[in-house]
Amino acid sequence: MSALGMNHGAQRQLIAKGVQHDQKTKLKEFPINMKRSVSAICLLACGLALPALAQTSMPSAPAPAGAEAPAGPTKVAVIMFEAAVGQTNEGQRDFAQLQTKYQPKEAALKAQNDEIETLKKQLQTAGATLSDAERASRAKTIDEKEKVLQRSAQEAQSDFQSEMGDTMQTLAQKVMGVVQKYAAQNGYTIVLDASQSQQQQSNILWASESTNITKAIIDAYNAQSGVPAQAPAAPRTPTTTPHSSGTKTPQKQ
Repeated sequence: MSALGMNHGAQRQLIAKGVQHDQKTKLKEFPINMKRSVSAICLLACGLALPALAQTSMPSAPAPAGAEAPAGPTKVAVIMFEAAVGQTNEGQRDFAQLQTKYQPKEAALKAQNDEIETLKKQLQTAGATLSDAERASRAKTIDEKEKVLQRSAQEAQSDFQSEMGDTMQTLAQKVMGVVQKYAAQNGYTIVLDASQSQQQQSNILWASESTNITKAIIDAYNAQSGVPAQAPAAPRTPTTTPHSSGTKTPQKQ
């Protein structure tokens, strides 16, 4: 199923980020332009999670028993947390399963859209030969069908976003546990989140790629979860969109 729109808060952005290529896990070694509000910061000090990642609306999990960072100079790590969650094998699997679940709804929306387009073409072709009453009746039918399509698409989008958000929030909590364990084992006293979205921009101006632990966290989580890598998805045929009403069938983000 297409992503059905992902503009419903940063929590709903997780999967969009999850399906991006690995370049999103790369930290460029030059200043990052700050045009939007700052992103939330994940601080792991002395093995205890301070206020966690606001963009996931997720409570901090307790630190693993005995996981205390050693005393000494501050050691900082940076992670693209949202990308890490979405790029785990489990995140990719869950996204694929939701796509499959919503494919029948997508097909139904496309069928409705195709019917409307056919009616429009028929009205345009026969318009000059129709009476005013018949022309008005056909136009009314098209308008009513477009409204039904728009409502159906909005409902499908809302349902998909809600289910995906719940799924990814649960996964984010589990990934956070791996972050805590990894930070403690490797002596990190602070872990900063460099995730960026349309709603908020990272407040990290510059970071060396050597501080980026995103891939290490993905690998560690995959090893812990035991979920195998997903096979590449087959190319999808773009759906058509109505022209007059602005209603469109869901597109993969």
